[in-house]
Order: sequence, then C-alpha cells, then structure tokens
Amino acid sequence: MTSVGRTVETEPESPARESHAVQPPPPQKNSRLLVALSLLVLYVVWGSTYLGIRVALEGFPPFRMAGLRFVAAGAALLLLARARGASFPTARQWRNAAAIGTLLLAFGNGGVVYAEQSVGSGLCALVISAMPLWMAGFSGMFGRWPPLGDWAALGLGALGIVLLNHGSDLRASPGGMAALLFASAAWAFGSLWSRRLDLPRGSMAAAAEMLAGGAVLLVLSLARGEHLAGPPPARALGALVYLVVFGSLLAYSAYLYLLAHVRPAVASSYAYVNPVVAVLLGAALGGEAIPPVALLAMPIILASVAVVLRPRRAAPEAATRGSVPVRAGAGTVVARR
Repeated sequence: MTSVGRTVETEPESPARESHAVQPPPPQKNSRLLVALSLLVLYVVWGSTYLGIRVALEGFPPFRMAGLRFVAAGAALLLLARARGASFPTARQWRNAAAIGTLLLAFGNGGVVYAEQSVGSGLCALVISAMPLWMAGFSGMFGRWPPLGDWAALGLGALGIVLLNHGSDLRASPGGMAALLFASAAWAFGSLWSRRLDLPRGSMAAAAEMLAGGAVLLVLSLARGEHLAGPPPARALGALVYLVVFGSLLAYSAYLYLLAHVRPAVASSYAYVNPVVAVLLGAALGGEAIPPVALLAMPIILASVAVVLRPRRAAPEAATRGSVPVRAGAGTVVARR
C-alpha cells in the first residue's frame, strides 16, 4: 500500500474561506476500500512480525537489524516513488520526516526490538497493546479527546489482551520494560504529531521516514558497538527480507495512509488484533496450543474493534471544527482527526 497521502488545500484568502475549505469531503467508495485493505494488512502482517523480529535477531544485533530493515525499505520505496514521477521532499519536509521517522521507527520500533531481548512475549504484547491508550491521551493534549464509544472500545480491547496473555511469560528486565514503555509512547505521539506537519506526499512520506529512522538506528548500532558474530543464518536473513517487504514496504505505508484518512482509534486498532493473529499463527505454523482463556479473550478483542470501526453519524459543523489547518509552505495542510 504505497498511496500515503496528506490532504492539501489552497491557502485561504480570508477566515470565512478557511472555515469552508477545511470541511472534509464526503467519503468515496475507493477510499473506503483502501481503508479496509490497509487495516487488513496491519492486522495480519504486523501480527506476524512478532515472530519475524525474534527470528531475525538470531543472526543480527537489534539496532543493526532494525536499521538495515528500514534503510533498505526506504531506499526501495524512494526509487519506486521517483520512477512514478514523485518529486523529492523539500528541506522542511525532510526535517519533519526525520522527526517522525525517529519517533516511530528509531524510538518506537527500535525500542520494541531492543526490549524483546529481555522482556517476555506476554508482557511485550500487553505493553504494546496499551499504545491506543497513549494515543488517546496525546489526542487530548492536542485538544481532541476520543468520544465515549472509543473509550469503551479501548477498555474492552485492554481487557481482552490481559485475558489473552493470562498465564504467559511476563518476565522483564527493568531496562527492557523502560524501553518498551518509551517505545509505545514515542510511537503514539509521533503518529498524532505527523498529522499536523508538512510531510511529503504519497509514498515519498514513508520512504523519507524510513530512511531517516533507519539511519538513526544504524548510528545507535555503531554507538553501542554492535557487530555480527558471523554470517547470519538463512533463517534470519529470510526473516529480515520478510520484515523489509511486508512489515515495512507494505504495512508501514498502509499505516501512514490510515493516519491521514481515519481517526486515531481506528488507525491504532491493529494493536489489539496483532496479538490474536500472533497466537493463531503460532498454533498454525508452530504447533502451539491455544489456551482455553483465549477462546474468551478473542471475541472480546474483536468486539472492541467492531466498536471502534462502527460508522459515525455525519456532523458537518463538528467535522469543520475537527479539522486543523496547518501552514505548509504555499498551502494549507488539513490535518484530519
């Protein structure tokens, strides 16, 4: 999914025109289809990357692996975007993309990769699934608290994740736990902040953010003195390729598309579905047993996602107030909330 767009309107000439310009257009059938496909990609692909990261770490140090992943994906997407006629980002857009890439990929994903070395898988899933709660809190800081229905969905999802991980490995080192909490908060804040910044259009946004985030991760790898102990096994190389193609090129682009087109609660709903997918994949591919409590947890999690994805009644005045014009060069970027 490479159509990662930011809606751009012509700069308003007067306050009256600005109020009219920021009204969101009615949803189109093709955009609804892209939203549905993007959610499906996040639910399935990012649910499988739990396993992919663990396998890749068998042959690579954590920050070296994550840095190579995002630099490779960003370079490939940049070349693809240029081949399709996309222009290079401006200096301002590069700076903004570097900030978002550092928050989401270097601090967010890099923190998770680092924590997976010393945090049990059950606790890792629990902490990551709290990311929508971080996002709800940061939304309030930006002046837009989630509606009551979204809070109910967040509570249902959190309950389902706790049940799903009942009796699982909850071991953690203090450093790993701190990295995991920081990673969740950084990912949530960066996701919301990106909606208010002037960023490149289309797939160039994902390319710039992955290149910047990957570069920061490689610098961290050098600073920590990471090195390969020997040639990575084929299994680890295959996992890294999977993370580049599916986890980054496809899924990260889909995530940025969702951030630009749906409300944060919908974009972050993957955090509740991914652990379910991970459990099902473990049973299907690894012969792992599904604990009985999971049969209760999964319907609760799916119910929470259904509440988040429920249709919302149109409210033209509220929609107008909910869009914040952000100055971006010669135009006005309309940040959808």
